[in-house]
Parts: sequence; C-alpha cells; structure tokens
Amino acid sequence: MLIPDPAFLRRLVEDYEALRAAEARTVSEPSPRARDLAYTLCVSTGTRDVRLALETAHRLLGAVPERARMAD
Repeated sequence: MLIPDPAFLRRLVEDYEALRAAEARTVSEPSPRARDLAYTLCVSTGTRDVRLALETAHRLLGAVPERARMAD
C-alpha cells in the first residue's frame, strides 16, 4: 500500500472530523462535502469504510517521526 503524505492525511482527517462534529449538531445525514472527504480518506488509506479509514489514518499519523511532523 502506498502511504499518503502525512500533511495531506492530517488535513483530511481534521477537515472530516470537524465537519462531522459540526453536522452532528444540526443534520442527521452527512453533507456532500463530508461524503467526499470520507471517500478520499478511504482511497488514501486503502479501506472501504470511513471508520476503518479514520483508524488507519490515526495509526499512520501516529507512526510519523517527530521531525516530519515539525516540517508540516
């Protein structure tokens, strides 16, 4: 599996989680933007379920060396 760029993946996770948190207060269905972010997360992590994609993304981001995180 190809490993996505950590900065890209971190931004994707942050955007998805922030949007879903905001939507959880007002709507029951994910917006088209949330669905697009979920799809991109799945493609980026080689998964088919957004929950698994988020778990994989968090695991990958946790494995990023400190030096690489500071470059973001």
